[in-house]
This record gives sequence, structure tokens and C-alpha cells, in this order.
Amino acid sequence: MTRSPLLRHLAPALCAALLLTGCAQDTVAGSAATPAADASSTAAGSPGSSASSAPASSPTPTPTPTPEEPAELIGGGTEVFPDRRMVALYGHPETPGLGVLGEQGPRESVIRAQELAAQYEPFSDVPVVPAFEIITTTASSEPGVDGDYSRESTVEDLRPYVDAAVEHDVYVVLDLQPGHQDFLSQAQQYEELLRLPNVGLALDPEWRLAPGQVHMVQIGSVDAAEINATTAWLAELTRENDLPQKVVVLHQFADSMITNRHLVDASRPELALVLHADGHGTPDLKMGTWERLQEGLPEGIRMAWKNFYDEDTPTFTPEQTSAIEPQPWFVSYQ
Repeated sequence: MTRSPLLRHLAPALCAALLLTGCAQDTVAGSAATPAADASSTAAGSPGSSASSAPASSPTPTPTPTPEEPAELIGGGTEVFPDRRMVALYGHPETPGLGVLGEQGPRESVIRAQELAAQYEPFSDVPVVPAFEIITTTASSEPGVDGDYSRESTVEDLRPYVDAAVEHDVYVVLDLQPGHQDFLSQAQQYEELLRLPNVGLALDPEWRLAPGQVHMVQIGSVDAAEINATTAWLAELTRENDLPQKVVVLHQFADSMITNRHLVDASRPELALVLHADGHGTPDLKMGTWERLQEGLPEGIRMAWKNFYDEDTPTFTPEQTSAIEPQPWFVSYQ
């Protein structure tokens, strides 16, 4: 499907100030009870009796620590699909030009995501979970200090949105636009957030540049090998921290965006991969992209859909979006 060259959301991004965030994960340590002497266990002494003849107090046994319950997904369970679908607000916090997530603050975004997800409930045979897809690293027209043409948000700057999402049962997907940096090294910068049970990852190859490329001139791409290296790391992180499955979103609208796509490994049980059809325009153009992207799709990858409020003509309704075959498992709004 054709689309305006890279003007989907980069142009506003290049003039918008980048915010950065984070979130710390608390750990809870249990303390053992201290044995206490029982005064009542000491026999009453009679005249001339020795204190040493009193029976010794019995120590209070140390309680056996109760194992912590494994972390679960919103709505329960540890496997993302097929027991739920997700509907997400996409964008960069406090940057309206990059998507609807930035049009309001954290709490207001929670309410908007909940209301949007509720519109899909009548058309789904499983619960619909509200979500944020947060642009975490943003493609830039300038190389920046590190020369990678990508502006990285900090964990601290993302905290208000992540905390609000965690508090109100909204799933979070961290979206990466790495420029000349690779997806793995960028993902590792957000390990602190990815250790949370309801935080997943999105890789956007449109903004993954090859040497010598710049945004607004070329459409980026990534090879399956880099995707697999990133997902292998994320799967290990998930397994070592006893976390539920994580959503991994692969964005695509052009065939060239993912080279050797047939080699993408979707077999890791710790991850739930979805291919996100990013095309915008008329219904015919969007459906053309949708059908084409399913050709040769590796087994184990589910399909996801994107609705644009401004670029689609017209924007699909929740009922129309749900009627697409196969029904999308993850829908985002920009």
C-alpha cells in the first residue's frame, strides 16, 4: 500500500520536544518473627526457691515464608492470547502531533483508553483490555549528540504514564524508533520498565536506518536476525523474572521493512508476537495492505490493525474494525 513518504507522524515529531520517563520496581522482603520470652511460663517462686529451677520459655517458631503469587496479566492468566484483545492509544506523552496519547495527561489518557476499549466489547468474544502504545524513542531529523537520529526518552519521564497505566489496569507497549541504533540496545535501556508484568515492546522498522540513510528520505528496515536477537533477550528477561507473556508488536506497511521476515522466530513461549498493519488511507488501500502482509507470515504471529483519525478516509468504526478478517488482536489509534 502506498502512503505519504514518512510524513505519517515524523514531521510533527521532528519539531516536538522529546520527553523521557521511567518507573522503578519495588521489591518486598519478608522479615522473620523474633522469638519472645513468655513470662507466664516461669514458675512462681516460693521462699527459698531458686530462679534457676524455673522452666525455660519455649521459642516462638519462625513462620515459613509464603511464596509470592506469580505475576498475572490484566484480567488474569499468564498468556496474552486468545483470552483477550487490546485497544491502544498511540503517541508520545504531551506531544499531540505524534498521536492521540499525547493529547491529554496520564489520567485523562487512562479514561480515554478505557472508553475506547469499551466500544469494542460488543464485537469481541473475549475481554478487551485498554492499552497505551508509548513512543519511547523518537525518530529525529537531526543526528543528536550520539549521532543515531533517535531521541531517547528516559525512564523517569515515562513514569507518569506507566504508573497511571499500572494503577488502572491499562497495558503498556514501549515503541522504539531507533534510527541508526539497533533495536536490542535501545530495548535494554528500558529493562527497568520491561520487568513490569504488563509492559511489552514494539519495534518500528520504518525508523530503523541503515548506514548513510536519514529519515524523510528513505523508509527504514530491519532484518529478521535483529528482531530475533531482541526478542531472545526479552524472552530471557521475562523468564528469569517469572513474568507473564509479553506482547511484541512488529510494525509494517511495506514489504521491504522486514527483510527475511520468514525467519522471524515466533516460537518463544514468553512472548506473543503481533504484526501491526500500519497503512493508512482509503478502506481499499488499507485492506490491500492487510491482505498482502499476511502472505508468508510466520506461524505464531497474529495480526494487528491501526486506525488513523486524520489520515484515514474515513476512519474505521469499532464495528468495522472488528469485522476485518481475521479479527485483529491488537488495535491502536493514532
